[in-house]
Amino acid sequence: MPPRWEWPEELWPALLKAREELARLDGIGRHLPNPQLLLTPLQNREAQRSSSLEGTYATPEQLLLFEINPTEVEVSGEQRQPVREVANYSRALRLREQTKEKLPISLRLIRNLHQALLENVRGSTSEPGEFRRGQVKIGSEGRYVPPPVNYLKNCLDNFEKYLHQEKKFDPLVEAFIAHYQFEAIHPFRDGNGRVGRLLLAITIQDWCGLSGQWLYMSAYFEKYKDEYIDRLFKITTEGDWTGWLHFCLKGVTLQAMDAQKRCSRLLDLRDEFRKRLEGIESPGRYYQIPEDLFVRSYTTAPWTKEKYQVSYPTARADLERFMKLGILSALELRLRRQKAYLCQDIFRITYEDNDI
Repeated sequence: MPPRWEWPEELWPALLKAREELARLDGIGRHLPNPQLLLTPLQNREAQRSSSLEGTYATPEQLLLFEINPTEVEVSGEQRQPVREVANYSRALRLREQTKEKLPISLRLIRNLHQALLENVRGSTSEPGEFRRGQVKIGSEGRYVPPPVNYLKNCLDNFEKYLHQEKKFDPLVEAFIAHYQFEAIHPFRDGNGRVGRLLLAITIQDWCGLSGQWLYMSAYFEKYKDEYIDRLFKITTEGDWTGWLHFCLKGVTLQAMDAQKRCSRLLDLRDEFRKRLEGIESPGRYYQIPEDLFVRSYTTAPWTKEKYQVSYPTARADLERFMKLGILSALELRLRRQKAYLCQDIFRITYEDNDI
């Protein structure tokens, strides 16, 4: 790296459109009263879609129950494994933002992401946080064979230098160039695809100067999975950077527009909830409870009790009252000892597919 490739004029319209929609999305994010209103739903959906790209499937309902209480969910060990994997992805997405002093984009950060991703799951035997010490192949018949171990250190050193050097192309373009190179190196025994998409979200935010981690590509890559894989492969075999970048820039436009639509619907729903509370004489917490639902779409009486420092009966009565207002509904899924409440409207906006 950098690649021996010159920017073609034909890519300008796709880049300008992608940057326009990304800037519009960032503008929305910057002016949200609470950025988590949009960020948390986007991250939850990204975790599910990136994992399903690798054949790890967990329903939104399973993820919800696992988040409420991992020990209380009545699922078999076989079902629990993919749920934990997707939950780990969500945690890894937030890892860098939650670090007191954010690590720069580096090999150390990449190892940390990998370690968080594989903690206590079936890939935990694949040396979490450690670069591979053996050969791997991609595809059942080895369609692509990454660099042998004796080349790995030089490849990774070159990759890290590329991450920090002055960029030749637009930062958005550079993020997708780096994404290809990471996947081509394939530095871990397992989890490379998911770590690569985690890194992609981070580089887009940092290099494009976004106010938050608003853009995620996994839903687009999943919908066009065959083309995604073929475009990566054609860079290796034919040096087709133009086809790859056109595919990615189109995806940025679509995913940015999708996130804008979701945010608009969430804000409309927030206004609607406020209208339902107009004229109701109630404590101040009554206006905060719906706000908290946009950060986590579920709640329980124990959590409400702790959050608002009220008694358990009061917390339970509050949640039952929100059920009557049509804001919450009882979560009729398998929990052993506690009743949970869900805002179905927020949950639906988060996970339903838009036409991209």
